[in-house]
Amino acid sequence: MQTDLQLINIQSKYVGKVREVYRLDDDLLIMIATDRLSAFDVVLPKGIPYKGQILNQLATKMLRATEDIVPNWLLSSPDPNVSVGKSCEPFKIEMVIRGYLAGHAARKYKSGSRIICGVSLSDGIKENDKLPAPIITPATKVEDGHDEDISREEIINKGIVNEEDYRTLERYTYKLYERGTEIAKKQGLILVDTKYEFGKTVDGEIVLIDEIHTPDSSRYFYKSGYYERQQKGVTQKQLSKEFVRQWLISEGFQGLNGQKLPKIGDDLILSISERYIELYEKITGEKFIKAPIDNVPERIQKNIQFYLKKS
Repeated sequence: MQTDLQLINIQSKYVGKVREVYRLDDDLLIMIATDRLSAFDVVLPKGIPYKGQILNQLATKMLRATEDIVPNWLLSSPDPNVSVGKSCEPFKIEMVIRGYLAGHAARKYKSGSRIICGVSLSDGIKENDKLPAPIITPATKVEDGHDEDISREEIINKGIVNEEDYRTLERYTYKLYERGTEIAKKQGLILVDTKYEFGKTVDGEIVLIDEIHTPDSSRYFYKSGYYERQQKGVTQKQLSKEFVRQWLISEGFQGLNGQKLPKIGDDLILSISERYIELYEKITGEKFIKAPIDNVPERIQKNIQFYLKKS
């Protein structure tokens, strides 16, 4: 659930909802994917076994599978839960891209909204329908509380990102989603929606940062039977943490003021872990190998020290 790295050259430590990021004094970042799980911007009290390893290893694979079209921050992954890369100044927005009307966008659409983040949608779209073309619906990136929808125009007009840089972020986002869609299709999946985060290196290069195409940042449907399920109006079979959100909603929790987080039993924790493993194996086509978990912080510390000494 947490780490406390002991390294002599740590400049700062950032603790996010799921990740912990250590900045070293030689422009290196160490990003650790914990087993924490957040939903509706609330961190659940229990960790999900192997979730951090799954997120980190899947993100690493996807970064390497897209580095020919978009530069990224990653240098190495010295531990199943750890990535090491170039220090960047992150843009304070998330580039959310949607090929289908699902999740947050579907909930807004169902409430009557036909404009999402400045993008107009026509009437008559059913939940989980494929959109005529992918749309980008950005969100502000905040350290605490809920990320908020924002339009392209607001981002540029408020000076959050200048227009030239934003055009680059848009171009990269479309390219990444196209590649992610191709990868998913080969494995019998549909990449429904996802988000990308970007930063600038000390040299001024815009690079892809954080995770990509993981169940925490993306939504996948099974391709087989998708159209039949849509025609019948039944729920799509999906691989993402949306099922966690749906369970919380059914228990009366959406992260709103005054709502109490429901009790999460061990059976649910185990089922979430199994779903994460299922997605890893489905999207990669590889068997998931569980790393030793008898003392994860010690393992992480040892592997990072060995990497830094070697490099």
